[in-house]
Amino acid sequence: MGRRRGAASAAAGALLLLLLLVGAAARARDAAVAARVPAMFVFGDSLVDDGNNDALARADYYPYGVDFPPLGAATGRFCNGKTVADALCDLLGLQYVPPYTSTRGLNGTAAAALLGGVNYASAAGGILDETGQHLGDRFSLSQQVLNLEATLDGAIRPLFGRDQGRYERHLTRSVAVVVVGGNDYLNNYLLTPLGVGYDSGDRYRPDEYAALLLDHYARQILALHSLGLRKFLLAGVGPLGCTPGLRASAGTGRQGQCAEQVNQMVGLFNQGLGSLVDQLNADHRPAAAFVYGNTYAAVQDMIHNPGEYGFTVVDSGCCGLGPIVTCGLCVPLVAPCGERGRYVFWDAYHPTQAANLVLAQMAFDGTPEHVYPLNLRQLAEL
Repeated sequence: MGRRRGAASAAAGALLLLLLLVGAAARARDAAVAARVPAMFVFGDSLVDDGNNDALARADYYPYGVDFPPLGAATGRFCNGKTVADALCDLLGLQYVPPYTSTRGLNGTAAAALLGGVNYASAAGGILDETGQHLGDRFSLSQQVLNLEATLDGAIRPLFGRDQGRYERHLTRSVAVVVVGGNDYLNNYLLTPLGVGYDSGDRYRPDEYAALLLDHYARQILALHSLGLRKFLLAGVGPLGCTPGLRASAGTGRQGQCAEQVNQMVGLFNQGLGSLVDQLNADHRPAAAFVYGNTYAAVQDMIHNPGEYGFTVVDSGCCGLGPIVTCGLCVPLVAPCGERGRYVFWDAYHPTQAANLVLAQMAFDGTPEHVYPLNLRQLAEL
């Protein structure tokens, strides 16, 4: 009996040692990834905006940020908590990057805070400069690129003094995350019938419009490359037709059904973006690497297989009025749902923190179905 107990104890000890070694290896691997990525620069729209907007499209009021660490605060994030950019910072071992509007004018020693990256994303902003113009001030993608250039020249480059090589290495090791395109449909193309200043729906067929977007998009990515960035995560547009806002206004005759015509439009853009990533890699590897994040497939997976991710509500937002949010944003000072981790969508168009954590993990460790041709961990380790 004593020998059996001794053998069992030895086996348990060996298992514990194995688990400790595996855990240590995982921590070492994650530390290596973090060491390889000194900064993250974020571009895009309200899906990753962390406080740049001070106009009609804004999220600086309760219940936005109700779950944002540590105590819950409305920071301008269009979410109950972390955006996908915040979650990627966690996975890369970075501090949350500050919004660009809070960094303008920083120089000298104060500018050292920008070495970890800056967030240039802007709610209502899009690939086209005119997108979202009815919502007031916002930064389009082209303006976000110019804002990065201003940050680099005015604040970050001077920190390296005459050591231009070290400055260039800092940028080549950093990651650029671009999440944009949804507003070019929601706040441009699809608004043409409403007569609020957009005629793109009359001027272009869906395939022509996707081609127009991709042409402008490619120019801005190449501009970012010319500024010194070499590692890119380019996220596709999610299934806009399945957001609570478009489900409610789809006119399908069946409440809660996705607006498939919109999803088909978005599919044309995503297909083109995947091809663009292939072309960029063909033109610039191995000096640079471009990754396509298949947001559409990831969100559709959460919608069609919610139980696998702990979700139970896929067609309604957590904040707003009524069973399906139709107003777009959360109603100020109205309490949201209680079990926010069960919802895929926070308001009419934006994911919950729970969904953002899933999206970030898929981008970081996912298979080619969700992130192609590399995942973010592999991109960081290049």
